Amino acid sequence: MKELEIRLNPNPLVQFLKKPTSEFTRQDIIYFIEENEIEMINFRYVGEDGKLKSLNFVINSKQHLEDLLSTGERVDGSSLFSYIEAGSSDLYVIPRFKTAFVNPFSEYPTLDILCSFYTREGLPLESAPEYILKKAYTEFCKSTGYDFKAMGELEYYIIYEKDEMYPAVDQKGYHESPPFTKYGHLRMDAMSLIAQCGGQIKYGHSEVGNFTSGSLAYEQQEIEFLPVNPLDAVDQLVVAKWILRMLGSEYGVDVSFAPKITVGKAGSGLHIHMLLEKDGVNAMVEGDGLSTAAKRMIAGILDLAAPLTAFGNTIPTSYLRLVPHQEAPTNICWGDRNRSVLVRVPLGWIADTSMIKDANPQETGRIPYIPGKQTVELRSGDGSADIYTYIAGIILAAQHGLEMPNALDIAEKLYMDVNIFHEEHKDKLAKLEKLPASCSESADILEARRADFENNGIFPVGVIDYTIKKLKSFNDHKLSEKLYGNNEAIRELVMKFIHCK
Repeated sequence: MKELEIRLNPNPLVQFLKKPTSEFTRQDIIYFIEENEIEMINFRYVGEDGKLKSLNFVINSKQHLEDLLSTGERVDGSSLFSYIEAGSSDLYVIPRFKTAFVNPFSEYPTLDILCSFYTREGLPLESAPEYILKKAYTEFCKSTGYDFKAMGELEYYIIYEKDEMYPAVDQKGYHESPPFTKYGHLRMDAMSLIAQCGGQIKYGHSEVGNFTSGSLAYEQQEIEFLPVNPLDAVDQLVVAKWILRMLGSEYGVDVSFAPKITVGKAGSGLHIHMLLEKDGVNAMVEGDGLSTAAKRMIAGILDLAAPLTAFGNTIPTSYLRLVPHQEAPTNICWGDRNRSVLVRVPLGWIADTSMIKDANPQETGRIPYIPGKQTVELRSGDGSADIYTYIAGIILAAQHGLEMPNALDIAEKLYMDVNIFHEEHKDKLAKLEKLPASCSESADILEARRADFENNGIFPVGVIDYTIKKLKSFNDHKLSEKLYGNNEAIRELVMKFIHCK
């Protein structure tokens, strides 16, 4: 890496080792630990509940450190995944050196490293969410000749004791600034720590949702990331959620990624942006419009959008968010800069303009053209998502579109250049397929389309079976209708799932 890139990188390991995280070796980690007097190591990994787990080690000696970083450790898989039987549950957790970061909350100098799961035979655990994603990404690149990059928009609510000074306007919090937003400083603290821990952040801001209920105030925030390798994209989302919750605990406030806090107010989504690359160049654009490959990818995602909810919308309150007129999608279609659609094509800086010089007439130098920003955005997922399997499913859907003979016909048929909820367009709305309205419906649709996910052994049969069983266990068919007008029952349901994955 160039000296300036090293200096600007907020990750202490990158600055110290003077190399990108992708080049970190075992000896690099040992050198950093020795020179920075690190006392402890935490192995971190995601279990079935989607939260980061911890296994703590005190470094006893150089040999102990060498052994730990060479062979990993064993854990009880049946306590992490319900579908692993207790009789044969031992798993290895093996550190991935590129994920190492200095723990910003530990009382002792501590290095955390994300891990992968391996079986007694030393093979990757086929059903591990992280390995499912790795398989999907590897197969996509091999089969299509494209690279795939992704990033998430992480929305969340901060819940705190109401402050009467400078009250925010209900549902008008988008990009609000202090003093009308109260917890922007928590968001900025989080952004700084996430970057130090390896996250590639695009920006942060306050979101639409804010309201009060009794003595409590609810303020919605968002942190958006930059497109990266999908495995890195998921790792940084998982670490970011952990950091936000830790900061919330320190500040004495609640941080929730739940898809819905109350009916009638903005819910929190996990929008996923994605792009295709060919030889390091963005392949989403041809001329001043979307490329054929991009349209094929969109068609594949729309074709599998309904079963994808099984991984992206995993709790009953997910389907209280997926309702019309709440900036959340319900209909399977796509469009440009249109927030009533499921897949949106945001502005991508593809037009040849002189905006910077128009805004800054004193600028006389050459303004470099920076290509490669065009993405497409899937808007259905939320904070309950099994992030590894959700992104894996999106990658499979993108590959499905690139290989589907009639993909361009589907893309043309499902393109909407209007707000489909306006009365004059109700005929178009009536022709569109809908997303599932409950976990139960999502499970049925996954059952019908399971072959699309099980092809090439990407999703093991047992994982699909488990997902269907879990979704059906909520018994939430037509739950929204049953809850209509019953505010107390809605509140109880929201509180049950307030700390989803």
